[in-house]
Amino acid sequence: MKSIAIITGASSGIGRRFAETVENMGKFDEVWVIARRLDRLESLKETVKFPVRPIALDLTSADAPKALEDLLKEENPDVKLLVNCSGFGIFRSVEDSAYEDNLNMVDLNCKAVTYCCQIALPYMREGAKIINIASVAAFQPIPYINVYAATKAYVLYFSRALNRELKKRRITVTAVCPFWTKTEFFNRAVDEKNKVVKYYAAMYDPKDIVKRAMRDAKRGKDVSKYGFVARFQAALCKILPHSLVMSVWQRQQKLK
Repeated sequence: MKSIAIITGASSGIGRRFAETVENMGKFDEVWVIARRLDRLESLKETVKFPVRPIALDLTSADAPKALEDLLKEENPDVKLLVNCSGFGIFRSVEDSAYEDNLNMVDLNCKAVTYCCQIALPYMREGAKIINIASVAAFQPIPYINVYAATKAYVLYFSRALNRELKKRRITVTAVCPFWTKTEFFNRAVDEKNKVVKYYAAMYDPKDIVKRAMRDAKRGKDVSKYGFVARFQAALCKILPHSLVMSVWQRQQKLK
């Protein structure tokens, strides 16, 4: 039986880094990389140490779950690793956003993570690992990054609860909660005409986020956070009233 790793959002950023360093999570007969941009997925054949199968797929499309399910049924692999990195954010108030964009964010950040886990689980054995990319934003409500933060809260709690459910199968689920990270995420998230985020307390490199995530996943941790600022902010959000946290955020970013 072929052993595989499945990595969504592999065309750039954190997902691409996971693909390029996947050997740190074990040996695989094949690495399935999923994203919309086929050319970028094809280029991973030059940098990934295992055979790569590029799968050009829009995970928000109605037929995407069936396409993934059919592919797994056909191949019947041993899925040793699933990494859900697909996602995007929009830095804008809800009323100034197109509802289509906000619903698309929910589809990709929440629904796709959910069905990818469910579809892959029948092909996972003891020792398999799931890594879902959440965010430090998951620990607090964030005005003007409202929907994105809410979707990442879903990913965090879904992942932690799923980790408990799969304990009997000895399959672990780790929610990765990065702080600001240098990726193409900002190309879509930032509105140059009306910037929401004017101050970044820290900006991390994807390689550091991924290295820590892999270490934490191998240790069976259900949450992974890299960097002092990320850990400190998450801790504060647990003890301070969220009304105060939101007010501090708005003052920091000079938002009404």
